[in-house]
Amino acid sequence: MNKERLIPLIVATALFMENMDSTVIATSLPAIAADIGTSPLTLKLAITSYLLSLAVFIPASGWTADRFGARMVFSLAVAVFIIGSIGCALSGSVTDFVIARIVQGMGGAMMTPVGRLVLLRSIDKSALVNAMAWVTVPALVGPVIGPPLGGFITTYFSWHWIFLINIPIGLLGIFMAMRYIDPIRSKDPERFDLYGLVLAGIGVGGIAFGLSVAGLNLLPWTIIAALVAVGSISMTLYVIHARRTASPVLDFTLLRLPTLRASIVGGFLFRLGIGALPFLLPLLMQVGFGLSPFRSGLVTFASAVGAMGMKTLAARIIKTFGFRNIMVVNAVISSAFLAACALFTVTTPLLLIMIILVVGGFFRSLQFTAINTVAYAEVEPAQMSRATTLVSVNQQLAISTGVALGAFSVESTMVVRHVQELTATEFAPAFMVVAIISAISAYFFYLMPVDAGHQVSGRRTVVISEPTRELEAEEEAASETVTARDQRL
Repeated sequence: MNKERLIPLIVATALFMENMDSTVIATSLPAIAADIGTSPLTLKLAITSYLLSLAVFIPASGWTADRFGARMVFSLAVAVFIIGSIGCALSGSVTDFVIARIVQGMGGAMMTPVGRLVLLRSIDKSALVNAMAWVTVPALVGPVIGPPLGGFITTYFSWHWIFLINIPIGLLGIFMAMRYIDPIRSKDPERFDLYGLVLAGIGVGGIAFGLSVAGLNLLPWTIIAALVAVGSISMTLYVIHARRTASPVLDFTLLRLPTLRASIVGGFLFRLGIGALPFLLPLLMQVGFGLSPFRSGLVTFASAVGAMGMKTLAARIIKTFGFRNIMVVNAVISSAFLAACALFTVTTPLLLIMIILVVGGFFRSLQFTAINTVAYAEVEPAQMSRATTLVSVNQQLAISTGVALGAFSVESTMVVRHVQELTATEFAPAFMVVAIISAISAYFFYLMPVDAGHQVSGRRTVVISEPTRELEAEEEAASETVTARDQRL
């Protein structure tokens, strides 16, 4: 297998392990809580502590990869994730479980951005679209396959295996990374910005953690608002600090690049809607339609089928039509399929629901591949570590905001309609809200240059200019003047 296929698969395996693990636990919380002697509500701290650890340590990933080498940091991140997984399986109390999840979050925070950095430094830009297609699939498949897999393992085996299966997968990933990934590292690592890391960590952690727990009914709204406020103030202070330092952990000057700016701003809006989907859809299936967690997972798995079917076609589609055209049109199409979920009722045939999810998953996966690839089209090699860190933080905030917005929309609908019990009809406005926001992202993709990302798409930019009659007349007159002058001389 060539490098263009092997390295994306190595990175994708680690990302799949992280994405699946972060969602598989939700289905198994009651069984885990009963086993270690606590309530499922208390155990939700395990989910939020993981998200908090993830958000705090992501800003440090770029500098760490430059200082110690992307291959080494990626392998160590997988090892830390394995240690956290073993800790989760051996936990006998809530405290043990939460600490193990924090360790997992530390590994996950390094795996995602550093894994993407390994890909960018190992693969030529001309082959980047195909590589990103393989890496994009885990981000879509993991959250969808997680709930049914967690329900199956918990029902027929034991919840401990949810975490123990990470050991062979992670060890294989470390072996493959150390053998097949080149030890590329920065020749001149920048000075470590500790003050900026603290401000950025508090800022990203406060905002992401606050928005994440907003959808879990775990903390009062006053505490959630305080978390988001503290995070926002810290990020504001960080922005002021970043303007005065030469090596910020989050480099916002990269937003001057049109393609990266579109990927960050437009990608945030698009991911916001998609981030709400894994939260809203299982709730609709289980609470609204009365399906079991396992059957609900089998239905929502349809979107993963569409995502996997896209990876072989993404490069051809983008090469044929170009990034800008694809991203503008596809943002609207994907949002339309997201809005179609608002039409699901108890009487809607499950086959029709699955068809809509399969086709929608195809277009969403295509959009993710385009967003993730075009972000690095204009980034210089020396700036790659900063770019991957910025993109990873943006993705984490977008997903957290999507979950919070979806939960807020459902709760607001219940308040407006004066209902106490959640039914299927309360989900429709939430799907419409997140779909509209996702569709707005098309405007920011439209602002990109027409030939945006042609360096990585393989699409040639052809400029056809035909001289007008006026220009031809001017050129002929100028030629006659030069001839007359030569004759006089």
